[in-house]
Amino acid sequence: MPQRDPKDGPAKPAEAVGPRSLLSSRAVAVVDADGVLTAWEPGAQRLLGYGTRESVGHAVSRLLPAELPPGFRESLADRREWAGRLRLSHRDGRRVEVELQTLPLHDAAGSTIWIMAPAEQHDSAGSDTAEALTGWALEQLPIGLGVFDQENRLVDANAEAYRTLGVGRDEAIGRTLGEIRPGPPYNRLEQLAAQALRTGESVTARTLDRAAGPHDARAWSEVVYPLRDGDGRVRGVSIAAVDITEQDRARRRLALVNEVGLQVGTTLEVTRTAQELADVATGRFADFVGVDLLDSVFRGRASEPGLPGIVYFRAAQQSILEGCPESAIPPGHEDIIADDDSPMARALATGRALRHRIGEPGIQRWLANEPARARRAREFGIHSYLVAPLVARGTTLGLVIFLRHRTPQHFDMDDLLLASELVARAALSIDNARRYTQERNTALALQRSMLPQRAPRQQAVDVAFRYLPADAEEGVGGDWFDVIPLSGARVALVVGDVVGRGIQASATMGRLRTAVRTLADIDMPPDELLTHLDDLVLRLDREEGTLGAEFADRAVGDIGATCLYAVYDPISRRCTLARAGHPGPAVVAADGSVDFPELPSGPPLGLGGLPFESAELELPEGSLIALYTDGLIASADSDIDVGIAALRGALAYPAPSLQQLCDRALEASLTHSRADDVALLLARTHALDASHVAAWDLPSDPAEVARARKLTTGQLAAWGLEEASFVTELVVSELVTNAIRYGRPPVRLRLIHNDGLICEVSDGSSTAPHMRRARIFDEGGRGLLLVAQLTQRWGTRHSSLGKTIWAEQDLHSAE
Repeated sequence: MPQRDPKDGPAKPAEAVGPRSLLSSRAVAVVDADGVLTAWEPGAQRLLGYGTRESVGHAVSRLLPAELPPGFRESLADRREWAGRLRLSHRDGRRVEVELQTLPLHDAAGSTIWIMAPAEQHDSAGSDTAEALTGWALEQLPIGLGVFDQENRLVDANAEAYRTLGVGRDEAIGRTLGEIRPGPPYNRLEQLAAQALRTGESVTARTLDRAAGPHDARAWSEVVYPLRDGDGRVRGVSIAAVDITEQDRARRRLALVNEVGLQVGTTLEVTRTAQELADVATGRFADFVGVDLLDSVFRGRASEPGLPGIVYFRAAQQSILEGCPESAIPPGHEDIIADDDSPMARALATGRALRHRIGEPGIQRWLANEPARARRAREFGIHSYLVAPLVARGTTLGLVIFLRHRTPQHFDMDDLLLASELVARAALSIDNARRYTQERNTALALQRSMLPQRAPRQQAVDVAFRYLPADAEEGVGGDWFDVIPLSGARVALVVGDVVGRGIQASATMGRLRTAVRTLADIDMPPDELLTHLDDLVLRLDREEGTLGAEFADRAVGDIGATCLYAVYDPISRRCTLARAGHPGPAVVAADGSVDFPELPSGPPLGLGGLPFESAELELPEGSLIALYTDGLIASADSDIDVGIAALRGALAYPAPSLQQLCDRALEASLTHSRADDVALLLARTHALDASHVAAWDLPSDPAEVARARKLTTGQLAAWGLEEASFVTELVVSELVTNAIRYGRPPVRLRLIHNDGLICEVSDGSSTAPHMRRARIFDEGGRGLLLVAQLTQRWGTRHSSLGKTIWAEQDLHSAE
């Protein structure tokens, strides 16, 4: 409803008191000596429904019942006062029972006129004062109050109600609300009044009157209640309306602040958080909102801006106009703040939100140097700026720019306070996202630094791999993979997953990967390697559980991991695997068939005390083995069987390269958001045939050393490796001599020619030699030192039948 103009001044008291008082209970009528009505007060109109024109000049008899009380006629004849109960006729045909008083007045000519009014109780003293106060109170009541009859037509109202309705009393009396002011919210109030008349129950309502325009709308709280007579019958209805515009605006401001708390910061992604702020504030607070952030915020770093010449980037924007046409800075583009007169520079300099009108001299000087902004200000009628710095925890992150061009009101002080509150809350969410980005980038950098960047040189398999971190809000996990060349031309393929997220998971992953490499270097079988790795996880868990207060929220058992370790031998074409709580591999045969072989299911690492078992698979040359973490096949919206089926379908069809096959497998399986890291390792097997391997059994006789050298020289000549003969003879001589002298039968010499040259000497003893520095007069102790100096790598591996000493030469470096 329209608000009363304060310039009208306070409501004036009624000039008349008594019968003329608004809403007085006195319904006065004056009848001349001929029985004709000569005066008809508003109280009588309210009582019987007849207007002044319908009453004055008409006989009073039509209002009186057909049968009058006996005393009434006698008092009229005797021209004396009478009081009694009468049933008067209402305009709508019903009878209204009143306690009526008649008072005769005599003029000088001897004629009598009669004043008729309902009987009224009087106080013992001061009744006129009480009636006057009541009239003034109703007239000056700052709440709109209207009274309606049983036909829902206005009987009368106080001055505030008439001012609210914007009509005079004469044109409102006798009309319904819908007739006085057609349209909402008055038609709705008329319906509520009809409901109260029908049901006899009070109704409350909140309405919004937009008659003065959408930006000047007034909010009202109404109570619609029935009016009952002494017998409890509903005789009319009253509507009391309170202007709650300011309270409604305060409520909406509070709701907007609350909505910012709920809708801004739903993720830990900087750009999305900025867009959420722009979306919430547009329309309800400003016509356009732009969020500019420092470049360092996107990278998760904190840096204080320096003026002048600071560069921000438009992170998000929103407008009530489609496409944000009033924006001079496209999303993602830089906004250089070089002018001290700009509202952005002023906000940064003061560190608080500021409001400006476009006509201010400083703003005009700034726009003179900003033709793009000036052109859009003219085109779209931008008249008001409000700029607030985004500051959280003492760090300036950016700016929020609020504009108004469709809303006629300029930003006021209440808007300034509201903007400060909105931006302060949003700044904390953006800073949380920045800090998370920083932590995630750190964890991701640590994670990637610990993963292989390229496959190591080896001839057993061709490999391709992919690592994808989880989506930003989920955090970086501890998935890893590795390809480790082993002795005897073999290769170890590893994939694992550490429980948890963030830097702690990445650090734990790095320690486990290092441990796996160390255990692999001593050629430990897969099941034994997992046993040692399980002990390491238990030890790490116990150590971190006793590190002090910074780890007080961690309990023993928090560190855990899964792992799959496989060793492929290209000579035997067999793959030995063991797993610790990890998904088994997928094997693709040369014909394209995909199998997920069953492996012994070992417990996850970190439980302790439970055994691990190995299994062997025969992999013909050209077979493909896929190792992966559960992030590839598991998701929140589907079960593992769906992920397995998707992976099977992706691997079943050949691809031009393993890299493309990796990409296809990821695309087929990752149709959902990544709630977990994904590691995928593909390996296509090669085989070394008999032409690349030579082996001889040697009797345990020192004389066999010379024969071993001769056999070696002949084989190298057959392979065309005469240039490597000298070094190889020395290595073979030393290794065979040690096996015959210190080992046990059977002794076996094997040469392997792949990318390099490998010499292996096996015997039945499990005692491993170790390299030492011989003293000047020692006759022995120099053999292994010589082998280490002549070859690139050497080592010992154990088996159930004994041990093997091996040494590897790099033929490429020899060339």
